[in-house]
Parts: sequence; structure tokens; C-alpha cells
Amino acid sequence: AADPLQGYDVEFDPPLESKYECPICLMALRNAIQTRCGHRFCKSCIEKSIRDTGQRCPVDNEMLSEDQLFPDNFAKREILSLTVRCPNSDCAEKMELRHLENHLAQCQFTTVPCPQCLQAVRKSYLEEHKAVECQKRLVSCPDCVTHFFWDEKELHEQQCLFASVTCQYCELDLIRDHMESHCDTDCPKAPIACNFSIFGCKERMQRHDLAQHMQEFTQMHMRYMAEYLRSLSLNGTTPKPLRMLGPSVSTEDPGPAALVSACGGVRPTASCSISSASCQPSEEMQRLREMDGRLVKQDHQLRELIILKETQAGQLAELRRRVSVLEDTVRELEAQQCHGIFVWRLRGFSGLLRNQEAGLTVVEHSPGFYTSHPGYKLCLRLHLQSPTAPRCSNYISLFVHTMQGTFDGQLTWPFQGTIRLAILDQGPEGQHHMEVMETKPDLLAFQKPTIPRNPKGFGYVTFMHLQQLSQRVYVKDDTLLIRCEVTPRFDNVLHREGPSVQPRGPEVSRD
Repeated sequence: AADPLQGYDVEFDPPLESKYECPICLMALRNAIQTRCGHRFCKSCIEKSIRDTGQRCPVDNEMLSEDQLFPDNFAKREILSLTVRCPNSDCAEKMELRHLENHLAQCQFTTVPCPQCLQAVRKSYLEEHKAVECQKRLVSCPDCVTHFFWDEKELHEQQCLFASVTCQYCELDLIRDHMESHCDTDCPKAPIACNFSIFGCKERMQRHDLAQHMQEFTQMHMRYMAEYLRSLSLNGTTPKPLRMLGPSVSTEDPGPAALVSACGGVRPTASCSISSASCQPSEEMQRLREMDGRLVKQDHQLRELIILKETQAGQLAELRRRVSVLEDTVRELEAQQCHGIFVWRLRGFSGLLRNQEAGLTVVEHSPGFYTSHPGYKLCLRLHLQSPTAPRCSNYISLFVHTMQGTFDGQLTWPFQGTIRLAILDQGPEGQHHMEVMETKPDLLAFQKPTIPRNPKGFGYVTFMHLQQLSQRVYVKDDTLLIRCEVTPRFDNVLHREGPSVQPRGPEVSRD
């Protein structure tokens, strides 16, 4: 950018005459100065030239000092009266140069930094950018209601304890906070080790197969446990791992007397230790086996109950999924039956107003609806502008979005037609607040959607001021009614019957 003390770097219409051009900066004269030799310069340009390059005129090299410079007020007035174009792209405004600074302060095409993310955006688009695009806008998690910046959303979704996640083994949906305990204790398909792994069983299986394994390998488990206990007894070590099998199992050191009994009444010697594998089981060992058998049976019954519970939970989840699919199907069929006239019942409106007054972002989307059967699928978006929004503070913004529908392949694109939007007066007089708009086929908002909902919308940023809601019965039983009537261009019917409303220019919006 040019030094602000140099000439005016703007586009003149008609183009600037050479007599008003500074020979040093080659721009329009700013604070024109005339020398005694008759040449004109910007005040700052000629003063800098004299200081830096010597006291000579840059044009004819005549001797020149600062006390030989004279303000050229006539040229200054003429230049300030010249017509210039606004330097902002897409702005077609023209004005005298003297008014350019005031225009730039108000021009909606001026680029300003977003106060949240510092991204340069147009002034007219700043509020919508802050509400729906800014990477530093404040959003809340639908699962845990925690607030965070939009650019932290992905990280939060990976860590949120209340987010829904799918078990990698059984594909059951749970909140993340319950997933670890589910895999450790409940998941029927999680891989686990055998309960007798401490005695030497190396089998691993899915949890729902454990009961069958315990039943089929009971004898092997008994041999593992007997060998383990015998090795501990011979080494004089207390068999503490037996505590896993239940509180009724004794884990005390059998002592020398028990070892004598286990070996047929003979005090153990080296030769007895070697041949101990062939000794008859003692009464204590027999009782131990009986207790272990009962524990295995109880464990088997418990596992069967757990499997039954998990099976029923899976069946319940499947039933819920089917109900959800049926509900979606019913909603889709209902949307197809509205025939282009849709009434959106926005319930809990007082809560939305409280959030708006608190400065929170309030954006609501309606269910989808069809213009006919077959027809285009659309939805409405309502945005309650915050009290601090420039130009549109405390306004209801209302937009229409195209959606992917069942019949898109049979329809002509882009969508064309007439759209009537109205906030309904629910009182006896029925004086609705209505606007009518014609679609513009060249806009992205009316092209065939490539995602479930087109992010580009079409409608009004200043549809209705919130103060008008109290002037009539627009809100009744805490519900706001918004009516949308759509007449596609191919219907051979130009307009449905309805009150005549003078259209005003709608605006393009991003979701």
C-alpha cells in the first residue's frame, strides 16, 4: 500500500488529468504545493525530496528551499471535487474524493478483520461469518453441553466422555465413559483369558464362549490346579491364588501334618517328593475338588444369565434401531404430503429468546418438506440476530435451503419458482408478516444439492424485528408459527391464491 502521506491512490472517473499528478509519487496531488518555478507536488513528497536529495526542484533541477513552497488551495479544491470509484471490489459507488473517507467507513464491501479469528471478511458478512463460519465461534457439545471454540470441535469429539462411541468387538453404541467397563466386564465378544489362566490354561476366547469352555475343559482345569497346588505344597508356599475360586476355599499353608496325610502318613522325604504325583488324594484335596466343581457350575449358570441379558440388550437395541428407521420413514412420507405448503411450529420460543438476549448464537433448522409429490425437498433456517449485530441486531433472519430428496433425479435443476415466507399472527385478526421472493437460478442456493442440506441459503437477514412479536399474537403457547409456500416454476400454475405482497430483495446466506 502507498504511504498515506503520498498522493491519492484511487481510481478517478473520468481518469485523472496529468496536471493533477505528482511528478514524484505519480498519484493524485495530496495537499498540493506549488514551487516558485511553477511545478506542483504533494506536500510530503516535495518536502521529503528536498531533505533527502538536496534543495533542487525534481523537475527542472532549479534551486529550491522549503520556504519557497506555497500551498495551492485552488488545485486542492479541484482535486477534492473530482469523482472517484470506491476501491472495494463489487462496490459500484462513485463520489467526490472529499467524501471517499466517509464512504469507506460505511461501505458494506469494506474488508474488516473478524474480532474472533482475525480473518478478513466483508463488513456486510461479518455477523453471519461470526455466527456460522468463524473458526473461533463458541459452540456447545450436544452430548455434554461443554462450550468450546469451533476449531477445537474435532479434539473434543475424540475426548468427550458423553459422546456416543461403538464397541470395536460387539458394535454396541455406548457413551465413551462406559466403554472401558463394558469391554472389561460386559462385552460378550471381547477377548478374555480363561479363569484358570493362573493355573496354566492358555486358552483365550470371546466372553460369551467362556461358559462353554469352562464346561468342556473342567477335567483339564482340575489337573492344572492340582499340579499347581502340589508344586506349591512341595515348595512350602501358601497357595494364595485359590482365593479367586471363592471365599469358602481355604488357602492356609497345609503344614507338615497335612503333607504327611497327603503322602499316606509318611513324613515327606526326597524320594516321597519325587513320587508324590502317584499319591492318593487326601480328604482335603477331595473336598477342594468338590467345592471347585460347585463353583464351576455356579459360574456356568452366571455366565448363561449374563449371555441372556446381553442377547436381550442386543435385541432391544435392534428394536430401537428399527423404530428409528420407521420414524424417519414416517417423517419423510409426511414431508411429501405437504404439497408445497409447510407450517413450522417452533416450540419453546421463549428459551430461544433468552439465549439471544444473552448473546448466544441461536440458529434453528426446520424438518424437510417437499413442494409436491414428486417434488423438491426444502427446509427453513431461522437465525435470531444478537443485540450487538451491526445493521441487523435483534432481527429474525429467515432463509430457505434446498435438500437432497427422493425425487432429485426426476426434477429439473436449478430449482425455480416463487417462495412466500410468513410469520403467522395466531390472533383472531390474522395479520401475518409476509414476504415474497423469486428464485435466482444462477445462485448456488438453488443448484442440485451434493450433501444432505445445501449450505447456501436464500432469504432475508432482516425478515422481522423482534419488537414486532409483541405487537400481535405471533407467539402463542410459547410457539412461533412460520409458513412457507413454494410454487415451482414447472407447475404451470404461476401463483396459488393468497394475499398480494410487494416483494423486496432477498439475500443469499450460508448455513
